[in-house]
Amino acid sequence: MVEADVEALRAVGFSDRDVHDICEATAYYAYVNRIADGLGVAVEDWYPPDPPDGHWPGDATGEPEQGNDP
Repeated sequence: MVEADVEALRAVGFSDRDVHDICEATAYYAYVNRIADGLGVAVEDWYPPDPPDGHWPGDATGEPEQGNDP
């Protein structure tokens, strides 16, 4: 996240506290997923498999998401 991201959030009405909460929740989610992946945690049986074409129904772009991870 860079200052331009913060400014964009402020422009649509988020407070600095809101931005902090968004960053904190996003970072925790990413952390927990990486820990689970690293430990080899199995996905629950009820969880749907990844779609074969790389995107979920309703994805606005129709393209797989490209993350910023190296």
